[in-house]
Amino acid sequence: MTSDESRYKLLKLLAARPNVSQRELAKELGISLGKANYCLTALISKGWVKAQNFTNSDNKRAYAYLLTPGGIEEKARVTFYFLKRKMAEYEALKGEIEDLRREVADSPEIATADAKISI
Repeated sequence: MTSDESRYKLLKLLAARPNVSQRELAKELGISLGKANYCLTALISKGWVKAQNFTNSDNKRAYAYLLTPGGIEEKARVTFYFLKRKMAEYEALKGEIEDLRREVADSPEIATADAKISI
């Protein structure tokens, strides 16, 4: 996973669920709890996320991770580049699929009953 992709997924998750725990965050992103803590600390130090205690909560260690205006701007930027990269991957994959279809259609060795798959 690229750093932009990680940042995109992290910011997207925090925007959708600001009260997510670090443990839940780590599980959903498929990273260790230590890495989740490190990433959150980095986002806070960059000024993109603000951690706020739940003063009314029984769990005094519970935080809300709120995107700052700079964090919202960064989320928009990484979303744009993530989308751009995924679209390029999609176009490359479409071309590869067309090449494979032509190869199957042009090759009598491949054109068996098993290869007559409708895609």
